[in-house]
Amino acid sequence: MLIGAHVSTAGGLWKAVERGTERECRAIQIFNQSPRTWRASTYSQEEVNRFRQAMQGSEIEAVLIHAVYLVNCASAEPEIRQRSLSCLTHSLRAGSQIGARGVVLHPGSAKTGEVSEAILRAGETIAQALADTEGCELHLENTAGAGGTLGRSFEELRDLIDAAGGGDRIGVCLDSCHLFASGCDIREAAKMDSVLAHAESTIGAGRIRSLHLNDSATPLGSNRDRHANIGEGELGERGCAAFLSAAPFAELPCVLETPGASGKGPELAEVQLAAALRERGLRQRRQAERRRASAQPPP
Repeated sequence: MLIGAHVSTAGGLWKAVERGTERECRAIQIFNQSPRTWRASTYSQEEVNRFRQAMQGSEIEAVLIHAVYLVNCASAEPEIRQRSLSCLTHSLRAGSQIGARGVVLHPGSAKTGEVSEAILRAGETIAQALADTEGCELHLENTAGAGGTLGRSFEELRDLIDAAGGGDRIGVCLDSCHLFASGCDIREAAKMDSVLAHAESTIGAGRIRSLHLNDSATPLGSNRDRHANIGEGELGERGCAAFLSAAPFAELPCVLETPGASGKGPELAEVQLAAALRERGLRQRRQAERRRASAQPPP
């Protein structure tokens, strides 16, 4: 697993690699523009070259871009959908420029409208963005389920994927906090595996392409998106270990989006803790497997 963190690009795109290296990241996530404005940032070839050179000299193996929060591909307002399309297209092109694994997207919100109609609008917008770009994947992020947000269940993610054409460039980014807040109890390995079995039977094997590791500040099924530092929320270290050690996640990039000890985002100690929790979870799974095997009657 490529464990890392969301990091800032302040001072230059390549600075994200420096910050990732300081945190011993093997994956990083960035915003390719200010997350709360429509104004797009364009990378010069010099910036891209410097970024790629920094990546080659680091231990970082994967980069994700997070689309800005204003994007709502499901909006009933044509102007918002058009802006969302332009912004998403720009992010996908930036992803291709820097060799990103994918652009992570909050699928959108139906607001107070019909969810089924919102899914069709979102699908059409996403399909257009993919048609206007090439190379970079798009990862739809599951949501905590507040209000009219789309992607609160694997069934909604499946419908969004289908509405967008179902192509191989469409994947899913699974967020541990959102999963728990939407009602999936993943605090034990067996329960986590059951959730993933349901995911694969619904959206298809291989659709989960990236991960967000966040503890949850709110209880199971709260439908509230409130991130907590790893081990300090309702998931706790046990739940985070169960999430991190799931077999289908072994090769995926997994980035932390936590507040951090100082309120400025994930720090080195938390990235190290996540790596340790993955190892703990793997050990616990092996021990459980040995106990099951020893309990089997001889043939």
